[in-house]
Amino acid sequence: MPLMPVTESMFLLGESREHPLHVGGLQLFELPEGAGPDYVGELHRALLAADDIHPLLRRRPRGPVSTVGQWVWTDDDRLDLDYHVRLSALPTPGRVRELLELVSRLHGSLLDRHRPLWEAHLVEGLRDNRFALYTKAHHALLDGVSALRLLQRSLTTDPAVRDPRPPWANREDERPEVATRPRAGVGAVLRDIAGLGPAFARYANEVFRAQTATLPFAAPRSILNVPITGARRFAAQGWPLARVRAVGEKAGATVNDVMLAMCAGALRRYLLELDALPERPLVAAVPMSLRGGDDSAGGNALGMILCTLATDLADPADRLAAITESTRSGKDVYRGMSQLQVTALSAIPFAPLALGLLPGAVRLTPPAFNLMISNVPGPTEPLYWNGARMLGVYPVSIPYEGQALNITVTSYNGSLEFGLTGCRRTVPHLQRLLTHLDTELADLESAV
Repeated sequence: MPLMPVTESMFLLGESREHPLHVGGLQLFELPEGAGPDYVGELHRALLAADDIHPLLRRRPRGPVSTVGQWVWTDDDRLDLDYHVRLSALPTPGRVRELLELVSRLHGSLLDRHRPLWEAHLVEGLRDNRFALYTKAHHALLDGVSALRLLQRSLTTDPAVRDPRPPWANREDERPEVATRPRAGVGAVLRDIAGLGPAFARYANEVFRAQTATLPFAAPRSILNVPITGARRFAAQGWPLARVRAVGEKAGATVNDVMLAMCAGALRRYLLELDALPERPLVAAVPMSLRGGDDSAGGNALGMILCTLATDLADPADRLAAITESTRSGKDVYRGMSQLQVTALSAIPFAPLALGLLPGAVRLTPPAFNLMISNVPGPTEPLYWNGARMLGVYPVSIPYEGQALNITVTSYNGSLEFGLTGCRRTVPHLQRLLTHLDTELADLESAV
């Protein structure tokens, strides 16, 4: 029974009914030419027949009562695929609106800790010759990057391939040890630990004294930073990556900077409509993946920077310039550090999320940041699953206590796909943010 790293067990310790801590994904597919009326049903039956499950997805948690305070992973040798893999149908007229409403409801329910912490929902009844797949997995088991890479294992660039291989299947060309991330040697770990002191001193100098990066707790109070419920609302849309990249090239900014500027402008418009825009600029927590290569080993490998969203600035070009400088400064703080050191120092701005679980803490303490905005790189070419073309892939993420909105973005086949996940009770009219994102991209194109 392998011990669970703290970076994974903290997601189990912090979870409650009001605070589900799983990540998800929604994929849209186009039925292949000649598909019969029972194509999705047949696909579902084929998925249930593939019972050779990836070792990672047989894991279930145990502890901490019987393990002396430490969570461990155990293997479920009687995994019930009928429970984990489900078939659903949308009500008429089967619009994307009904699909997003279904995903919102599914994403608000907790995963069963007596079973491996994942589910997959195949959804038929979507009009325009489409179907969907919604999957979710506990953040203790997978982060967004490893979840996306597991999905890609079942997809192909060849539309002629008719192999309904599920993302959770164990591939014959993968050895079992793929499911366990290689551990660093003892010497390397000791060097990393010894370097934590100088790394923290450098962090403190850059952030607190020189103030070259955005400070923790510099975020203003906002309507996004309130106690939340477990119910969710989800909205999603994609924009051409070429448009975003062109703005960045003109402004000397990265695609990620332009994406953050789109979010900043959309949030500014949204809060102005609600007469709730703070005078000081909103601050985003921006996770950085610390993975390299084709790592589908699961777990979590993340660092985090804080970035101003410059929502106090009315001009889109000025906002983009401020965001670009802020992300550059945030990344410079961690330059040259090891993964362990970056993870440890990222806990400084991340720690208030744990503090927010204490009764009344969100109302009494200022937010360390206003929301989390993530960008997970995805496939660059069109992919197919059992002959069905994947039209879009949209991340469904986690709002935390005191963080009522999460924006996660991924790229796919020339599109930048936005997934907005909010607390159903405290984030009104979430769909409007999609309209504002579209408007803000157009404004950025005109301004730079």
